[in-house]
Amino acid sequence: MTASSDRLPMMDGEASLATRAAWLHFAGGLTQSEVADRLNIQSTKAHRLIARASREGMIRVFVEGPIAECVALENVLAERYGLSYCRVAPDLGEGAFPLKALALEGASFLRQALERGEHKVIGVGHGRTLAAVVEQLPQTPAREVQFVSLLGGLTRKFAANPFDVIHRLAERTGAEAYLLPVPVFANSVADRAVLMQQFGIADVFALARKASLLFVGIGQIHSDGFLVSSGMIRPDEVTELKRAGACADLLGHFFNDDGALLDTDLSARATSMTRADLKKHRIVAVAGGLAKLTALRAVLKSGLLHGLIIDEATASALTADKPEVTSGKGKKEGRKGSKR
Repeated sequence: MTASSDRLPMMDGEASLATRAAWLHFAGGLTQSEVADRLNIQSTKAHRLIARASREGMIRVFVEGPIAECVALENVLAERYGLSYCRVAPDLGEGAFPLKALALEGASFLRQALERGEHKVIGVGHGRTLAAVVEQLPQTPAREVQFVSLLGGLTRKFAANPFDVIHRLAERTGAEAYLLPVPVFANSVADRAVLMQQFGIADVFALARKASLLFVGIGQIHSDGFLVSSGMIRPDEVTELKRAGACADLLGHFFNDDGALLDTDLSARATSMTRADLKKHRIVAVAGGLAKLTALRAVLKSGLLHGLIIDEATASALTADKPEVTSGKGKKEGRKGSKR
């Protein structure tokens, strides 16, 4: 558990005291009365400060320890898909899109990786889930680490990625962070080649290739999915992808149901690593939700993943070979689903 003040850029004295009170209570194990004595304040004020810390998101809770049912699912998935690392987040009863469960488990993984200091360069992807992971990550000093974007950070409207993961990581860790200020998908293969040769862009990609960990999300191919809603691709391009048999996306590369990487015009225009580069790296994905079963199976079958962080309900459905379901309806959905 961590008492964090990262939500308060200009912390006032009361907020600082609330953080200290929360730290003494949750991390130090002191009762509220003992906190009051330590800080030389009234018990009622200690209670109020601790309540404020919880209300304003200063507390990050990580419960360490295995859960038997989740461990069993982890073992099955690891054996079935050749994973070296698998973590199943316990069900929090969130419904179709278990964002908080995934975020908590993903943040725990990232925090532990940073504390161990085993990775000097970490590549990160885009998406709602990864943004939620970073939101749950406490202040974790990692100034010796370099974070690097694995995909262009601009949409076709030239707006910044709405789920800006890389900057938030820099804020939470104090690490250097490198953004790719280019469109996610270039207008043509020739345009991509020009972009990749630009001063600074080539250097960022060179750094990405040095990453010892790629931390990514998994996307679906759907007209209402993240790729379209964020302005990365057009609905007609989704139609072309589905016509080619695509059902999953990982860093601008597309997979069919059997886990085969597809040669598409769109993937050839993606400002990301080549498929040859991906195969050389340790990739850990964080993804879940019953509507994403087909996409998850496809990427798992590809053999590209070193590790997977997934929610309990989706892990159970994967091991039982269940079909996708629509949000809250329990019906087979085919390739429809939620956002990345």
